[in-house]
Amino acid sequence: MEYFVQQLINGLTLGSIYGLIAIGYTMVYGIIGMINFAHGDVFMIGAFIALAMFLILTTVLGFAFLPVVLLIVLIVAMFFTSAWGWTVERLAYRPLRGSFRLAPLITAIGMSIVLQNFVQITQGARVKPLPPQIQGGITLMEGSATGIVVQLSYMQIIIILTTVALMAGFTLLITRTPLGRAQRACEQDRKMAALLGINVDRTISLTFVMGAALAAVAGLMFVLLYGVIDFYIGFLAGVKAFTAAVLGGIGSLPGAMLGGLLIGLIEVFWSGYFSVEYKDVAAFSILAIVLIFLPSGLLGQPEVEKV
Repeated sequence: MEYFVQQLINGLTLGSIYGLIAIGYTMVYGIIGMINFAHGDVFMIGAFIALAMFLILTTVLGFAFLPVVLLIVLIVAMFFTSAWGWTVERLAYRPLRGSFRLAPLITAIGMSIVLQNFVQITQGARVKPLPPQIQGGITLMEGSATGIVVQLSYMQIIIILTTVALMAGFTLLITRTPLGRAQRACEQDRKMAALLGINVDRTISLTFVMGAALAAVAGLMFVLLYGVIDFYIGFLAGVKAFTAAVLGGIGSLPGAMLGGLLIGLIEVFWSGYFSVEYKDVAAFSILAIVLIFLPSGLLGQPEVEKV
């Protein structure tokens, strides 16, 4: 029982990170109907910027108060990743918005490859470590027979609470603000939204910026939780997050978060009870099974074609 609870906590933590990345996929798809395959590498860039900024503040400038350091790191990482998300939209999507559907997809994959190779050349292919910064936790239970201690670390608490807060904030933004109404109008019909006075280009750009900012938050939490990053984490996390978005119902924010949690739980439980080598096979198999019976995903709505 103790082992199960500990794996449950670990799965929810990992799934929260996947869910934050998946929201970026689902927001872009919900408005322009295309997948931004460079989004996983935006997450990777956010992790590298967070690590570099953290080392600059602590070792070069001598900052020692951790909450202030992490706040500055988060703001800087969100700024640079948002700028990259805006750049991807301007270079890879806006000029090709009226072209055939594969054109921006191929361009986004090209941007992903460029970003991966840029980081590999400038930072090297070796992993970049970061010593644990937030240590300690809360002991929930301890098995007298097994000797297993179930612990909820402070870092896991921060990740879960941050994810819940961001999910609630983005839900309110989409449902209660003028920007959210503009996004929902562009999702339904971009031409009609433009006729009604909505700046479609600006709305789409802001959507890319918001998704990239969420990826930066996920990147910071990833490097703080695991302590090692490399140039390839964007591809792996991007594929998992895209899988999560499809599993939950791409185009649905709650679906993206639900899919992220499910992928995280499947990976962790499969690794804990079966074989870690086949955890990805298990996740993609569950995705295939769900899509056979629910083609729109768990919370997705069937797409109605306009005629």
